[in-house]
Order: sequence, then structure tokens, then C-alpha cells
Amino acid sequence: MNEALAILATAGTLVLACAAAAAKGGLEVGDPAPDFRLTGSDGKTYTLSEFKGKKPVVLAWFPKAFTGG
Repeated sequence: MNEALAILATAGTLVLACAAAAAKGGLEVGDPAPDFRLTGSDGKTYTLSEFKGKKPVVLAWFPKAFTGG
């Protein structure tokens, strides 16, 4: 249950970051992604800016992860 709550909180953070960017004039195709902070499955907190110019970043969402369903 706590893991599912953490996943929802993470998704909510990403949605809010995108909504904030959209409120500032919106994102267009080709625009850089707004910086955001997420907690990884290892418990560490990462920001998008940490990876700029270093590694590709892939965000994956698994709706049934950790739900037992």
C-alpha cells in the first residue's frame, strides 16, 4: 500500500511539473522537458537536470505495479 501511494505521489509530481510548464505558455513539440524531482525505486531522489547531457532519461509507468492485481 505504501509503495502504491509513493507511485501515485511520484506521478502526481510529474503531472504538476508538466502543468506548471503548460501554465507558463505551454510546451510545444521539441521543447525541453521542465526540470522535476522524482523518487526512484531505490529510494533516492533524482532530478531531470542531473542527467542533462549525460544519459537518456526514460520514465516508465506501470499502473498495476505493486498493487497485487
